Amino acid sequence: MKKPLFLLCLLCCVHWAVAQELQARVSVVANRVGSNVDKKIFNTLQTSLFNFLNNRKWTTDSYLPQERIKCNFQITIDQDAGQNIYKATLTVQAARPVYNSVYESPVINFQDGNLTFRYVEFQPIEFNENRVQGSDPMAANLPAMLAYYVNIILGVDADSFAPGAGEPYFRKAQNIVNNAPEGRDISGWKTFDGVRNRFRLAENFTDSRYNALHEAYHAYYRQGMDQFYDEPTEARKGIIHALNVLNRLNTEIPNSMGVQFFFGGKSNELVRVFSKADPAQKAQARDLLQKLDVANATAYKELR
Repeated sequence: MKKPLFLLCLLCCVHWAVAQELQARVSVVANRVGSNVDKKIFNTLQTSLFNFLNNRKWTTDSYLPQERIKCNFQITIDQDAGQNIYKATLTVQAARPVYNSVYESPVINFQDGNLTFRYVEFQPIEFNENRVQGSDPMAANLPAMLAYYVNIILGVDADSFAPGAGEPYFRKAQNIVNNAPEGRDISGWKTFDGVRNRFRLAENFTDSRYNALHEAYHAYYRQGMDQFYDEPTEARKGIIHALNVLNRLNTEIPNSMGVQFFFGGKSNELVRVFSKADPAQKAQARDLLQKLDVANATAYKELR
């Protein structure tokens, strides 16, 4: 018997309402691990992490399937430390569609080299934001890190549509930092764990001294990239406004992690954006970018 039309519509609505927030790709690369470790463990881990990221409901918001945020998580196993403990590097990437185009702009491209975790094959990947440390901090460190970066992705994506809209997610990321797993070989959660760490990034997104970051994301995308289809000149003005906002922040608080984080993966995009700008606008963009995105200063020399 065919289902009544109204029931089909209802089922579609229910599916849309519960659609998850992420469309995440996950890869676990274990080329550096010796032959003494069965590599299929990492295939099992990859599948478990894929399900953890894509099947969990991370927010109370409703996302349509086409609204899911495209992101990549790559875990590169650097060392087998014994006793089912691995030292790894986590690379996180996320993209945002640009209005009226098929182009996706890189919102996040960041590498965290301080991932140490315990994993036994078929061990459940679990995360409880009310008990971040779990019963085994070393095992809990991996899902805690992933949950942390999921909330950073959600926060930045929300900020790109409305200034300050990402605050609830940045607060959740900060909560994970405040209650992070602790152990001798666990690092990246404390203020003294290097210059670029999870503590610093969460602080930049939640401390009012860095409010310019939220304004910059919104200006870059809503006043900039999203306007290119209709008004490319005005779009470039919007992006320069975002750069000026970041420049003021960088003057007040030099070398803040949030400013460096902003430019992750954007250098090629910015060169393309301003390659057809008028000479004055091109020179202004080049000067700002070489000052703000020092790691990619050479790339901006093309803007002449």
